[in-house]
Amino acid sequence: MNRRWTVTWVLCAVVACGLLWVWPLRDPARISAAAAVVSAVVALFGVLSLWAWRADGGRAADGDQVAAAAEVLARTVLGQWQDEAVLRQLYDPKPLPVVWSDSSRPGISDHRRLVGGPVVCSTGAEPRELAGAFGSLPRRRLVVLGPAGSGKTTFAVLLLLALLRTRSAGDPVPVLLPLSSFDPARESAGAWLRRRLATDYPAAADTRAHGATVVDDLLTGHRVIPVLDGLDELPEGARAVALASLNDTLPADSPLVLTCRTDDFARAVAKSGVLTGAAVLEPAPVAADDALELLRLAAPPGRHEEGWRTLARHLRDRPGGPAARALRSPLMVALARAVYADDDNDPAELADARRFPTPAAVEHHLLDALVPALYRRALRRHPDRRWEPRQARRHLARIAAGMSARGTYDLTWWELYRWTPWLAGAWRRACTWALLTCAALLLTTAALAAVLGVPAWPEARRWFPLSVLEVPIVACVLGAAGLVPARERGLARTSVLAAAVSLCGGLGAPGSSWFYYRGFPPGVVAAAIGFLCFGLWLVVLGTGLPSPPAAPSGSRPARRHRRRRLLRALGLVAAVVAISGAVFAGYALAGFESALPPGGAPWGLVLGAVAGVSLAALDWVRAPFSADEVATAASSVRADRLVSLIGAAACAVVFDLPEAVVRSLPSVASDPLRTTMVAAVVGLFHGAVLGASVALAARSWPYYAVARLFLAARGQLPWRLQAFLADAHRLGILRQVGPVYQFRHARLQDHLAGDAVRVRPPGPRRDGSPVRVQPQGSPTRL
Repeated sequence: MNRRWTVTWVLCAVVACGLLWVWPLRDPARISAAAAVVSAVVALFGVLSLWAWRADGGRAADGDQVAAAAEVLARTVLGQWQDEAVLRQLYDPKPLPVVWSDSSRPGISDHRRLVGGPVVCSTGAEPRELAGAFGSLPRRRLVVLGPAGSGKTTFAVLLLLALLRTRSAGDPVPVLLPLSSFDPARESAGAWLRRRLATDYPAAADTRAHGATVVDDLLTGHRVIPVLDGLDELPEGARAVALASLNDTLPADSPLVLTCRTDDFARAVAKSGVLTGAAVLEPAPVAADDALELLRLAAPPGRHEEGWRTLARHLRDRPGGPAARALRSPLMVALARAVYADDDNDPAELADARRFPTPAAVEHHLLDALVPALYRRALRRHPDRRWEPRQARRHLARIAAGMSARGTYDLTWWELYRWTPWLAGAWRRACTWALLTCAALLLTTAALAAVLGVPAWPEARRWFPLSVLEVPIVACVLGAAGLVPARERGLARTSVLAAAVSLCGGLGAPGSSWFYYRGFPPGVVAAAIGFLCFGLWLVVLGTGLPSPPAAPSGSRPARRHRRRRLLRALGLVAAVVAISGAVFAGYALAGFESALPPGGAPWGLVLGAVAGVSLAALDWVRAPFSADEVATAASSVRADRLVSLIGAAACAVVFDLPEAVVRSLPSVASDPLRTTMVAAVVGLFHGAVLGASVALAARSWPYYAVARLFLAARGQLPWRLQAFLADAHRLGILRQVGPVYQFRHARLQDHLAGDAVRVRPPGPRRDGSPVRVQPQGSPTRL
């Protein structure tokens, strides 16, 4: 038997026997305390069962499991980036042939003996040639440099696809990860890589299928080639630290690809040193003939062929003119291809030197025309589309402004709550959540009273003021949890933190406890607060601290191994029923029938069955994603939403049902049966809402839902945000890396953010610098 299961059964048995031994010293007439004792034993078994189940898959991964995980990862990454290449038009009609060669800048690369011979490659070459150039490096380490718009990300994507398409079994898998989410002050490069792999590719990181150490084994076994895009996206002070972390954390012979702007990389190297064993490449300017050939082939034959000829003559006659200099950038060539790919726009306008006197004017025009051109084209193909070009541009501008105000190029839906001031701070978020809980309690009580009829109103009147008095409990719990830094912890430390947070919740409980137990001795009120703290501790221990997590849930309801999961669920339900029935029967044998509902043991069996089914539901939602499936933004939202709702319902039942049902029984001797049942139902739903609120506060989706609705009501976001983002992604305006959206180019984000300067910035930057939306045309990376 697993050691954790042994601890679970022994601890629950000790608690049950100890409570039975201590209970004769207490007054058996205190029904609520008896109910809390019963609930505590059942809930303790539930929480410890979840803890014991986390040991499943705890064995280290073997060679076959790691190889299988690598193959799953390879298929997933290939499918993901093939779709992205289509959306980015990288092969439409063919890749732009940009030549990359060794950088001539001194002091930014390692010794030649460690780097290997000179490297020259082209993005227009065959995949085997591009992959062969990378494979010729002794340590397969590469730094890709260049100015803004030079095609560094495009090179990284094409290299990734080339490596995957020429890959043999056992070869390492390239995985592209944006560095903008890396904070070297909080975690090492290795820890960040493990977290991103587990978040973005949950099928490959499935510990049940591939072993508990699969992610570590993939990295330490050099089975993954991290393609880290955008060192320059980090705050300036963090770039050198991040580079040093890569050198210190990753082995010097592990494969690696890094992209960065040239000047930013040079400054980082001056502070921390070069990337060990890495060759450094820079691009040559795009040839005018190559750019024009690509643009001609991308546009359909039509009436604007004369416009292309006019532009070609202009570039030939004025090779140093604004248009020629602007089209030396792969970014501008890509934008021109998107803007002039149909008959709505005439490319000859770029030859107008009066209209475009400088390269910056050409760049501004192409950035400004991109979004309207793409949405007009889509609207012409599908007239029933939901978003008009002007409306879509307004939404995109506000999204870009919000991202720029936070100093990030990643649109992470689970951090959208930071865009609203009353959810960004710990105590403001706690008060907001407490008010929402209070509203839910009032609405639930009123709805139940309306459904149950006139007999419910006397009992409901007791619960309305109690709903208001319980607001401080939720506020104290969430406020204390928000002050705890988010990081991985063991069970012991988590238990201590959960106890501390629960005790803080007890500080807000005297008002509600006095109101409910008025007329009872002060000791009963104190005991009620103690049992409340214990119940909160169980909830927090089972779901995590009630504060926004660092990443969304990577699980969803299981569809595989149904027979095995059904047997395990039945075993759990049987175990919980047995313990619950034994506790109730033990109280009856001890002579405390008056402290229990009529029937004693049958009540224990019923409550145990409900609690067991709830715990089985929690285990059901802990299954990983299916094989070959990458976590996208939409899928991660759906998964976290379902896990949040099922987990909240299960926790509400497990931790609140026994006490809520038994707590309503003091009136059984004097009131009719219907009144007693009304009190039980109203009390049950009141406690369930309170418990579910604390459980939901430990997930990402509830905060996202509240923030999205608030921002949409203010007109800052579309009501159907995920549908809008998916549509912009299909049009090629956004790109998607795992569950994270980014603008197609950082220059596009900065340009759109400049159009939304009137949007109030939602919060400070990540590095703590003052908020400032960048003006149009400000230089930034591709």
